[in-house]
Amino acid sequence: MTFDLKTAVANLKGLGPQRTAILAERGITSVGDLLSYLPFRYEDRIRFTPIAELIPGQIATAKVEIESGSLVRFARRRNAMFYLRAKDASGSLTARFFHGTYLEGRLKPGQTLVLHGKVTMDPNRPMWMEMINPEFELLHSGDEPTDSTEVGRIVPIYEAIGPITSRMLRRVIYRVLQDFTGEIPDPLSSEMLRRYAFPSRREALLAVHFPPHDSDIDALNEFRGPAQARMIFEEFFLYQLGLAIRRQQEQRQAGIPMLVREEHIREALKRILPFKPTGAQKRVLSEIATDLEKPTPMNRLLEGDVGSGKTIVALEAATIVIENGYQVALMAPTEILAVQHYLSARRVFAAAGYSVELLVSGMRPREKSEALERIASGKAQFIVGTHALIEDPVEFTKLGLVIIDEQHRFGVLQRKRLTEKGAAPHTLVMTATPIPRTLALTIYGDLDLSIIDEMPPGRTPVSTRWSSQEQLAGVWEFVRREVAAGRQAYIIYPVVEESKQELKAATAEYERLSRGAFSKWKVGLLHGRLRSEEKDDVMERFRRDELQILVATTVVEVGVDVRNATVMVIEHADRFGLAQLHQLRGRIGRGAAKSYCILVAPKNIADEARQRLETMVATTDGFQIAEQDLKLRGPGQFFGTRQHGDIGFHVAHPLRDHKLLDLARGEAFALVESSSRAAELERLKGFLGPSWEKRFRLASVG
Repeated sequence: MTFDLKTAVANLKGLGPQRTAILAERGITSVGDLLSYLPFRYEDRIRFTPIAELIPGQIATAKVEIESGSLVRFARRRNAMFYLRAKDASGSLTARFFHGTYLEGRLKPGQTLVLHGKVTMDPNRPMWMEMINPEFELLHSGDEPTDSTEVGRIVPIYEAIGPITSRMLRRVIYRVLQDFTGEIPDPLSSEMLRRYAFPSRREALLAVHFPPHDSDIDALNEFRGPAQARMIFEEFFLYQLGLAIRRQQEQRQAGIPMLVREEHIREALKRILPFKPTGAQKRVLSEIATDLEKPTPMNRLLEGDVGSGKTIVALEAATIVIENGYQVALMAPTEILAVQHYLSARRVFAAAGYSVELLVSGMRPREKSEALERIASGKAQFIVGTHALIEDPVEFTKLGLVIIDEQHRFGVLQRKRLTEKGAAPHTLVMTATPIPRTLALTIYGDLDLSIIDEMPPGRTPVSTRWSSQEQLAGVWEFVRREVAAGRQAYIIYPVVEESKQELKAATAEYERLSRGAFSKWKVGLLHGRLRSEEKDDVMERFRRDELQILVATTVVEVGVDVRNATVMVIEHADRFGLAQLHQLRGRIGRGAAKSYCILVAPKNIADEARQRLETMVATTDGFQIAEQDLKLRGPGQFFGTRQHGDIGFHVAHPLRDHKLLDLARGEAFALVESSSRAAELERLKGFLGPSWEKRFRLASVG
């Protein structure tokens, strides 16, 4: 059978209906989809290692002759172990296969076999080497078959898809490539291929699945092979092309041009400023003001580390819009943060006399009804709320600006629903979790990017240390000294109530600490299961210093601002993500006093958890932390990027491949902006797939 890109995988030999359905769940329905499922690493199986030269702990490939094979059944278990003894000219080797019933009668003395796996010492024969569950392939007549996918080559390793193993995928893809006769259209023009010395798409697919024998295995595993570079560039190019097209469409949309440079607006901005802005804040406000003047909607991402002053910049932007006669809506992910923004806006806007409104789900029916009426009539000029803002009863008179705080906490459709409550309002999305520029260009490539990279004066870096459970008595003594000096402290736990995970819980520790270590002081409890009014009451008492110590869960991760708090103790710190730890630490160090973050975790923990805690101790720079987080988790998990239009890269990695990302972005945006390349652009739209408009429409909202 011959294949082309449109051939259904259901027609491929060796898959069957069940496996075809499993592939379909991963979006693999055609040969083209299958060939886009690329290896994630490679193994050099060209050279065989003699048994005498095998080293425990290493992964090796050995060509052996079977001496004996036997199946051992366990009395109380349904499965069995297959034991294999093999040899070569230099020595003997054993191999064990769990669930090995299928090997009985298949592996026989005298057969030549290739084994590939990790080498260990045989526990029953101290001088013998052993492999457990190695990959294997039978060779015919002592020679490897010419079509082998397992040996005599650099072998691609694929991520298994359920029961469909890497080996099975390798063999199916090999057969497809052997019999492939169809055309492989290339999204990259011949000029682009020459410019970057890239192979064609057909050549790249062959080489990336089954690299030539002389390929550099280290370069392949670092994704630096020529074919891989081309495939990475292509993925970035097509993604950025979709973003560039979407941006061009938005720029054609009629927006609301705002007057910015008038004297009354300058005076209004001066009235609301509580302090002299930093140079970074001035620069970012200038970028936002320039956008607001344009007759097209602003779509801008405002990044800044915790405490860098994003909120006051957002309120300055809101001042410009309100002075132009329009309303501003700010949507926050939690009621605690919404209330804090509401109180902050009331304080800042008091001198200007703007009407500030709060709308959250926990309001009493009468209060909510009256708030909705003021919003609909236009009396409310600056409206702060949670998801309640996107509910159907909410109507704005003249919505001119939408501000989304902590944007990664919202789904894209929620953000879109808020912007649709106005006639193409300007949009400003903010995040206090810095995003590496490469990831920002990937997820938010059609948004303009503003970064506040300067902290306001008077903030001192937080000192962070890692303590063990055994040192907890000393930690509590330190907290007592700080509280006795007039400071306040947070103590964070990962869960609300005790569970089978053997984690300390906020409720139990609150009872224990308030009666024991901190019985002389007022201790509060804050967690997500409290009613809205209870949470607000606890947080307000802590702000007013009526509570000196706050025992809490991660509900305080975002937005809580208590300048007198100088200590944060995080128990079970190894159970928290890196970005989450940085956000929690950002709750302290907001005043002039020296602040301290103490991470309590065992010294003997998994490598990834150790790297997280060591990073926290080493730096307070949010952008360094974000880059390390991206390295540890990968782009698919960083902020749960599936909600941002499902990036879905097969081989590209924004951090690792940032140079290729910059090149691809430049090519994509230049193509869309060139009026003479309209025909090429139309051709390329076919490579974006039928759902590209929905994909990039969702990505663009936030």
